[in-house]
This record gives sequence, structure tokens and C-alpha cells, in this order.
Amino acid sequence: MILSATANTFTPSTRITASIVELDDAVVPQIGAARLTIHNVQPYQGGVRVLANIEWAGDLRVRVSYSGQVPAQEDRERATLLLSLTAGPARLCTGCSSSMPAGQALERSQRMHSALHEGTSPKFWRERLRHVYWIGGGSGSGKSTIARRIADRYGMRLYGTDAVMPDHARRMPVEQAPYLGKFAAMDMDERWVARSPREMLDTFHWFRGEGFNLIIEDLLALPADRPVVAEGFRLLPDLVQPLLAEVGHAVWLLPTPQFRQAVFDSRGGPAWGFLAKTGDPQQALQNLLQRDALFTDRLTEQTRHLGLYGLRVAPRGTEKGLAQRVSAVFGLED
Repeated sequence: MILSATANTFTPSTRITASIVELDDAVVPQIGAARLTIHNVQPYQGGVRVLANIEWAGDLRVRVSYSGQVPAQEDRERATLLLSLTAGPARLCTGCSSSMPAGQALERSQRMHSALHEGTSPKFWRERLRHVYWIGGGSGSGKSTIARRIADRYGMRLYGTDAVMPDHARRMPVEQAPYLGKFAAMDMDERWVARSPREMLDTFHWFRGEGFNLIIEDLLALPADRPVVAEGFRLLPDLVQPLLAEVGHAVWLLPTPQFRQAVFDSRGGPAWGFLAKTGDPQQALQNLLQRDALFTDRLTEQTRHLGLYGLRVAPRGTEKGLAQRVSAVFGLED
């Protein structure tokens, strides 16, 4: 299973030490009979994920602890995750208190968690998701349009992450979605007008990877009878990369500022959607454009650092041409 914890000072370069221990009923560490192992550790901006294997047939409570140190610095930050596990598939509650019934938070995780019992090595995950093609990128870059064209042409199943955001927001327990909780508590001006684009970028829950595990659950729940093309800005490079059987199965669309401006102009500019619900739609639009430009810069840097495919999207290009470029990355072009 993949476990996550937030820690504000963690970055992709932080050196992480992780441990997992069984707890008794008094939440005191003990040497029990369960087999607990940690296979992979992945720090990211603002947190850490680990791939853990827990072999036990009955109820179990464990603690996963992380200690991180930034190279050339002495400051350390620690994060702890307390889990209660109940026998049977899909009985997992991460980040819950010991009094919360295990499994209450992720009742729809049956396929993912039962699959995890079959094996937890990185190779296992890559093989289970080998049939998935990933299209991430900045907002307004044409991800949905290109994914739909490719799915139609090659007979793929289409999975859009934007469409499931309301469902995922409902499914995430509070303990796993601190940034979502803060965002939900704001009014429209607090979200889009009063804050700086940088703060908007750094605190946006979907940009922090909250709910990404639910995307994986959804993909594992789909029939594997044909390829799947998944698309959306929530497909962050550092989250997708460990799941790739082939690097050519993922691409990120990186729109220029001019392209994004043209997209929003075509949607109505400040009169579009939630922007019109703010007290200053024009300022909200400018903040949004600047935030998304920063997000695209981050994606550009991450794809380059991880050796992933990033395609620049400019106004002079065509929809057909972009679809062909993506298909070429995927190895689908004849």
C-alpha cells in the first residue's frame, strides 16, 4: 500500500528515513507477529510517500514514522502516520485516530487494497497499470480534448480526473486532506482574489497530490480489457513516474502564457465560471493565470528532472497536430 504524510519542509531532495512498527491496544510499540516492511520512499514538495507491505490476517494497528534531513542542513522534520487495519480487503484508514473504525474512510478501496495483497513491489504496480496512458499538464492546455481524440481513434477507455473531483473530495477523510479542508473553508474572494498566485499554487490541494490514491483506485477498478487514457492536471509527474512501465506512456502538456490567455478569453474571461462569483473577477482571473503559469513552470522542471515527456503547447499549433505529437510519444502513430 502507498502511504502519505505531509511535512512542510520536505522536498524531493530531502533524505528520508522511514520506519514501521506494530502497536498494542495502548498504542505502545511492540514486537508482534505481523510482517511489516517498507520498500520504497519518495519525498516530494511538502510531504513523503512510502510503499509499505503489511502481512497479517487479523486486526492490526501500526505506526509509520518519517525523519527527513535536507542535504547540507542540520534541521530535521518528522512526520508520523497512525493506521488501524482490520482483517479483510479494503479495511484501511490512514491518518486516523485509534478510536476511528478501520476502513471507514476508504470503503470503496476494495479492488486496490485486495490487489495490494497480491504484491507490493514497484514492478507489481507498473505491471497492473501498464495499460494506462497518462496525459497531465497545465490547466487549459487541451488535455481533455486530446485525450478524447486519442481514445476515440484507438478504442481506448477515457478517464478524466476533473470529472471525479467532487466524488474524491467526498471520499477523502479530513485527516488525509488538510489543504482541501482549508480551501473549502474559504469564501470565493479568499480563494481567488485576496491571496498571491504563489500562495495559491503552494496550498492548492490537488497540486499537493491530495486524493491521488483515489485516482489509482478508480483506474484499478476499471476493466483491463482495453487501454485506458487518463487525463488531468492532477496527474503530477512525481506521482505518475513510479507507476510507469514505460516512460513513453506518459506526457505532460505545457501551455505558453499566450495559449492559456487565449483559452480563457474564449471561455469568457473574467465572466467565466467561478471567477464571476468573486468580488473582483478581473483580479481573480489574473491571479489564476499567474498561478497556473507557475504550475506549468513547476511541471516543466519536474518532467525535465525525472526524464519524462513534456510538450510545449503554443497558439500557432493545431488540435490535430498536438494529438499526433502525443500519439507519437505513446508509440501509437502508424
